[in-house]
Amino acid sequence: MTTTYLTKSRYMAGLQCLRRLWLQVREPPDDAPPTPGTPADIGVEIGSKARLLFPGGVLVDEAPREHEQATTRTAALMRDPNVPAIFEAAFVHGDIRVRVDILERRPDGWGLIEVKSSTSVKEHHLDDIALQAHVMRAAGTAPCAIEALHVNTAYVRGPDAIDWQQFFTRVDVTEDVEMRLADVPTLLPAMRAALVTTTEPTVEPGPHCSTPYDCAFWDRCAADKPGDWVHHMPRLKQAQKDQLAERGIVAISDIPADFPLAWKQGVIREAIITGRPYVAPDLARLLHRFGPPACYLDFEAMMPPIPLYAGTRPYQTLPFQWSLHVMDADGSLAHEEFLADGTEDPRRAFAKSLIAALAGTSLPIVVYSAYEQTQLRALVAHFPDLSEPIEAIIRSLADLLPIVRGAVYFPEFGFSNSIKAVAPALSPGFGYDDLEHIADGAAASAAFAQIASGATADPADVTRLRQALLTYCKRDTLAMVEVHRALVALVQSSNLRECH
Repeated sequence: MTTTYLTKSRYMAGLQCLRRLWLQVREPPDDAPPTPGTPADIGVEIGSKARLLFPGGVLVDEAPREHEQATTRTAALMRDPNVPAIFEAAFVHGDIRVRVDILERRPDGWGLIEVKSSTSVKEHHLDDIALQAHVMRAAGTAPCAIEALHVNTAYVRGPDAIDWQQFFTRVDVTEDVEMRLADVPTLLPAMRAALVTTTEPTVEPGPHCSTPYDCAFWDRCAADKPGDWVHHMPRLKQAQKDQLAERGIVAISDIPADFPLAWKQGVIREAIITGRPYVAPDLARLLHRFGPPACYLDFEAMMPPIPLYAGTRPYQTLPFQWSLHVMDADGSLAHEEFLADGTEDPRRAFAKSLIAALAGTSLPIVVYSAYEQTQLRALVAHFPDLSEPIEAIIRSLADLLPIVRGAVYFPEFGFSNSIKAVAPALSPGFGYDDLEHIADGAAASAAFAQIASGATADPADVTRLRQALLTYCKRDTLAMVEVHRALVALVQSSNLRECH
């Protein structure tokens, strides 16, 4: 039988969409531990560190299914004057169960403290806290203070251990939460009704699906939509989507020719209808500065929430890997790469190895986005003694992404200009599907953070992850090579057609 109680996560799901709430209860995701490096995993880690600010605090470690036992233990700990704080304190009111991150004993009562791994207090955090305060009040323990504890990005780690008092910022959110408390009772009836119905609520996918966070059930809710659903049209304003919906238009291919679209949107619409790619007539001019011969460069970086090295801040971007392909005039390729070992701040070794690899080159250095330039600028600021050679690299950068974005569109791009969409479309047979362990930047960042933090210590696992990192980054620069070659081939084929 389906459980019908509300929790913090269910309440937040219901605020986003009643269909999400229904699915979360009826078809809950598995209870597997969070994947390292994901927001859920980071939240668990930050939550555990926040407890260090309250020495002597006691954890209520009963499992979620043991909520009755958890509330009983919480009550007992609250009666014990020797307990200064309670972690995961459990409260219940009717059909609502909540766990409070930190319950702090104060001279005038109990303070409610919500811990967040974010760098500020978000609007939706206040809704989460409001439900907790609502239940605490109804259960007979009105919090005397309501606070949020979040990561302080101004904190710079010293040469020794983390100073957790400085790592966190403590914010009084009592007033903001009070403004939401009156709304809680009015929101609950619809959620309760959704919990007990056997029929999945009908809610059309829309902006709410990614506000405040992406819904895990998106694929299910969008399963009956056409492949060229208007929602996929890049930069289409909600007002335009609403206008099309009022006219019963669901597919991009059905958008009338007189409907106002931006130029690139019109290109996409035409490519979908005709099945033919768009290639700008001035593509040859746009590609002129890209070579070949040319270099192709890609970076990987991590943003550890808890700084691993002295002199770094929480969530600071730290490049740790680069891949470089060099194409000669005859099309032959050479490859160089760098991957830090993680035992120390990787930035200086990263910069010096890249400078050495590109020393003396006058070739364009092809990248795909402004990311590499941004990271190089940060390295210039941090290492003034390396500024001259790094500035020389910056001056040689040639960004291929704007060319793709503005001058080419293939239906196979799937409404994306990502290198992972563009490269397989322009170079059939090329792809990332064979990469088993790391196939995107987020996974690369998480893998290196695992190595650098010591969370992955087994030598065999470290070797496997390092090889996967090298393979993935090399694939990204090879993708740029394939895209560039394909674009040059488009120009050449266009010239041949004009000659005939």
